[in-house]
Amino acid sequence: MRKILIVALCALVTPSIAQFGVSFHQSNMPFLGFNYEIADRFLPEIRLGTDTFLDDMSVEAVATYQFIDKEDVEVYAGLGGRANRAAGLVAPVGVHLFPFSAKKFGFHIELTPIFMEDADSPLIRGSWGIRYRFK
Repeated sequence: MRKILIVALCALVTPSIAQFGVSFHQSNMPFLGFNYEIADRFLPEIRLGTDTFLDDMSVEAVATYQFIDKEDVEVYAGLGGRANRAAGLVAPVGVHLFPFSAKKFGFHIELTPIFMEDADSPLIRGSWGIRYRFK
């Protein structure tokens, strides 16, 4: 788990052609994400749980790849890890939608199975939210 977090942090601070972005995902396990879009396809992201006490906050590090990258729509899938509450492996699959002409502000929907060590089957988290890219 620590290796996943270290790799994601290194990817976020690596100097490259990238753009910084923030997102908010609303679900029964809401979170705030900070990401760098690298080479228009690779999106490492650090996600912090919201609506919880600081002692119980979850941290998630994911790396996604946008296999459909059009001007208005991006479809992605990835892999990552989650620590603290519902700790385990995560595999997000989602869609970013940018309906406005500036392509900075958009919406997203995501489905993420969370594979926990102590559970017999994965927890499925569905979320929707907003995304802003600083270009």
